Formats: sequence, structure tokens, C-alpha cells
Amino acid sequence: MLDNLVKLTNLKRDIAEINLDPLQRGGILTPEARAALVEWGDGYSVCDFCAGMLDRIKTPPVEEFVHGMLPEFLGTDEVRITHGAREGKFAAMHALCDKGDWVVMDGNAHYTTVLAAERAGLNIEYVPSSGEPDYAISEEGYAEAIERAYEHKGNVSMAVLTYPDGNYGNLADAKAIADVCHDYGVPLLLNGAYSVGRMPLNARELAADIIVGSGHKSMAASGPVGVLGASEEYARTIFRLSSTKKNKEVELLGCTVRGAPLLTLMASFPAVLERIRHWPDEVEKANSFADGLEKLGLKQLGDRPHRHDLMFFMAENLYQISLGAKKGRYFLYRDLKERGISGIKPGLTRQFKLSTYGLSSEDLKKVLQAFQEIIDSYPAAIG
Repeated sequence: MLDNLVKLTNLKRDIAEINLDPLQRGGILTPEARAALVEWGDGYSVCDFCAGMLDRIKTPPVEEFVHGMLPEFLGTDEVRITHGAREGKFAAMHALCDKGDWVVMDGNAHYTTVLAAERAGLNIEYVPSSGEPDYAISEEGYAEAIERAYEHKGNVSMAVLTYPDGNYGNLADAKAIADVCHDYGVPLLLNGAYSVGRMPLNARELAADIIVGSGHKSMAASGPVGVLGASEEYARTIFRLSSTKKNKEVELLGCTVRGAPLLTLMASFPAVLERIRHWPDEVEKANSFADGLEKLGLKQLGDRPHRHDLMFFMAENLYQISLGAKKGRYFLYRDLKERGISGIKPGLTRQFKLSTYGLSSEDLKKVLQAFQEIIDSYPAAIG
């Protein structure tokens, strides 16, 4: 083992000049966050300034951030910091639902939503999507799913909408879905892991009762870190205090993120607010890029015109190349990396997702050129 320890002291990261990974595009640190990462990287660094409640630390200004800036930003009455969107979903489900209850969620839901419900002991009723090519989720689907859950003679205690979903980048009509859920007396949790921090979003305007976001996916933070916001009606239960440890909130196990992830989230926040103002430009770039890939024979699935930077493509021509190419289905990853591009998972050719968020028009031209060169270099494979 001792001979292998050197591997742990030389942890370099092999990254390309242009990264298309949807998981990372919105989480790239700002210069201010990188400085905070170094300054606050030691263990429980923030705890030096804590009098018992993490979210009430005044220096650095955690209290102002959590109880002032974030509620205004998210459009909720209360906000807390979590270890990520998945932890926020579980905390809300565990606090508001009884074991054996039903939760309704979209068929495009992230696997962590399913696991959160399972961990909380809940049954799941899905809202099916429209299928290929749109994979759309409708408000009528939520009404039907709630009705089906009631037919199981169970209590429907929560609905979840993934906004956008992590596969196709679809943005369903959240307000219409919230209205349907409220007609049945069911609160709506909005999973904004790919929206909070990338695009304008206000839970109150969308009538969402609870919202979660991901700092490391979409708020330029080092992570793991997330945000959990709720209206006053539900915040009282989700953020309830312990009966024995008077200043500790039960669902958060007292304290959550206690160091660099929290401080990078704070340090990037001014830049996040600024970049959200340019969301229309991001959407325009995404659609222009999708048009470029479709001219090369790929097909974009999901909303059209698209309204988010995360996109899903079918690429039958690239799959045909993989059948005869050296290294087979890994050829695309290899050929893109040789051209300074990463982010599409190794081994994927027939279908994959990517994100254009934060990339310049010049960067995207380089990506399109790379795809063109790769396709042109295998003429025999695709006829």
C-alpha cells in the first residue's frame, strides 16, 4: 500500500479546453470563488465563527446570505444550505410526508428524486412523458397521476417537478402544474438543480411551495452544496427545531455545509446574479448550436425550440462510425479529446447530452468544426 500512496499526493485533473458536460458547465468557479476555496479550505473553517447555528454566522456574512439574499433570489420565505439538491428533496419529503404516503413525480425525474422518496418510505406515482421526440410533461398528466394515487387509497402528500429535467433539458409549465397540484391540496416541490443559478427563476411566481437547487451544478460553487427554500407554510415543518437540542434543526442534522463549498457559493453569488441577466443569450446560443449539429446529421430531442442549455442528441451517423472505428464506441470521446473537447461520456455515440452554458460563440464554432472533421474522417462508415 505504501508504494501506492504517491498516487494520492499527485491528484492532477486532465481536462480539455472546452468542456460540454451539463454537470459542470454551471458549476465552474469564478475567480472570487477560487480564492475563497483556498482561504476556507481547512476542514470546519467556518465553525470558528459559529455560536451554535451555522446559518446565523455574521462574519463571514452567512446569516445575511441565507436569510436575506437567498430568499429574495429564490422567491421563498425561508432558505437553508444543504449538501446538494438530493439532500434538500429528502429533507422536504421526510418532514412533510408520512411513511406509506404517495409522491407524484414526472417521468423525467432524476434518480435522486426516486431514491429520496424511497428513503423516506414513500410510494411513487409517475407522470409519463409524451415520449420521443418531445418527452413533454403536462399539467393534465399530474392531475391524472394524483387521481391514480388516490385510487390506491393512499394519501398524496407531495408532487415533484424536475425543472428542467436532466436528460432533455425540458422546461414544463411549472405554474400550470402547481395550480393543478394545489387544486388537490398537494404541495409542489420544484427540482431546480439545472435552473437555480443559470436562469431567472422565482418559486413564488411559479406557485411552487418548495424549491431545491444545486450549487455545484448551477451556482458556480465547489460543492457538494445546495439550497432548499420553502414557503412559510411548509418551512415551519421542514426547518423545525429539535426538542432537545434547542438551536439545531432536525432535518438538517443541526448543521450542513461547514467550509469551502458554502464560501464558494457565497463568493460566486454576485457573478451568478449577473449571468442570469444574460439567459436569453444562452438560450439563443443553445438553439444555434443545435441547428449546427442537426445539419451534420444529428437530431435534438426534447423541447423545440429549446429553452435551456442542456440538450439531448441522437446520432445515428456517429453510431454507424463506431461499429467499424478503432476503439469502437470510444472513438468519439477520443477524437473530441484530441481536438481539446470533453464532456460527452466515454463510450456514448448513438445518444448523448451536452450543455453549451457559458461557452462563447467561438468555442461553439470550434465544437461544430470538430464534429464536422470527425464525421468527414470516416466517410466509408456512413456511406
